[in-house]
Amino acid sequence: MQKAHLEAHRSIGQLLIVGFDGTAMTPRLSSLLARLQPAGVILFARNIKTPSQTWRLLRDCQKCLSTPLFTCVDLEGGSVDRFRDVLGPAPSAADVFATADHKLFRKHGQVIGENCRALGFNVDFAPVLDLAFAASRSVMSSRVVSANPRETVSYAREFLAGLRAASILGCGKHFPGLGEGKLDSHHQLPVIDKPLKKLWAEDLLPYRMLRAQMPMVMISHAAYPLVTKDKTPASLSKLWITVLRKRIGYRNLIVSDDLEMGGVLSAAPIGQAAVEFIRAGGDLCLICHREDYIAEAHEELVKTTAVDPKFAKRVAEAARRVLMFKKKSMKTPRRTKSPSDSMSERLSRNLWEFGEQVRLESLLCAEKDRAEKDRAEKPRRPRP
Repeated sequence: MQKAHLEAHRSIGQLLIVGFDGTAMTPRLSSLLARLQPAGVILFARNIKTPSQTWRLLRDCQKCLSTPLFTCVDLEGGSVDRFRDVLGPAPSAADVFATADHKLFRKHGQVIGENCRALGFNVDFAPVLDLAFAASRSVMSSRVVSANPRETVSYAREFLAGLRAASILGCGKHFPGLGEGKLDSHHQLPVIDKPLKKLWAEDLLPYRMLRAQMPMVMISHAAYPLVTKDKTPASLSKLWITVLRKRIGYRNLIVSDDLEMGGVLSAAPIGQAAVEFIRAGGDLCLICHREDYIAEAHEELVKTTAVDPKFAKRVAEAARRVLMFKKKSMKTPRRTKSPSDSMSERLSRNLWEFGEQVRLESLLCAEKDRAEKDRAEKPRRPRP
């Protein structure tokens, strides 16, 4: 019985990706990681001060774990850029898309991926697949590229290929789509009144077309009452995860958006939210900040697993999928060394040069568009 309990405890750890404060390993953090044995860690700007410090921190995290660790970061470029103060700013998705150059779409992913890899990361929670509708403009801004789902696919496919070339796992987000959301799910629950038929043709098209290219898909904390008949966030909805798994045919890992966000905590306390996300068919609970929330979620997962055989089976299934994915995708990790000052300078220079290339190409593209518009609007001379 004790062995079975230990196995269940280890399985539950594989359902968690956790964040923490600080820029170096501490006894407290070491104890937390060793006890939970999480699937991964996620760093933010608060954890990242220099390239070599970041690399050492992630190496020290891995030393606490008995399985390969997902070392994660949220790095899209533009407003979501955790390396801005370390290597310099990366262009946003919208800036790169404005060049209309597919080679630069791919290079965007590769430059970001190479920076991630050099600092010790193996997962980047990007690209954003949400559509650039007017409703969400104030929330999503330059994180999105187009209201046309096929144009969004053209950018995201190349960006993912660029990450893959740098040995970084990407993640499409935020399923099933925040394009019509007027509220920021970090603070409130967006309620999107859009029928499934229209979502299928628009917001879900990127997930349908890219299902084989995405190592992970992140589920949003938005409600879609015309689909679910209530205001349950998609992250806690078995219906939505079934759409992703069965109807779209997605086979890789499903990760929640941060379970500390107001959009999901308005529906359930964090322990219950973690349980309901896994029960609905999710694989990885993302908890990005508070240690007490991490402990609460872990405790509730352990408690529910102990008393609910059906849930225990779901936990085992999710943990098995995570471990099999790691075995397949991380079986021959490329050895990396702590980034030297010269390497950091090279990464910064490459990033700056890419930014300049994007800026110049977007200006040329805008000029070309203006010239074509002027030609179209110029009155034609009447024939004699």
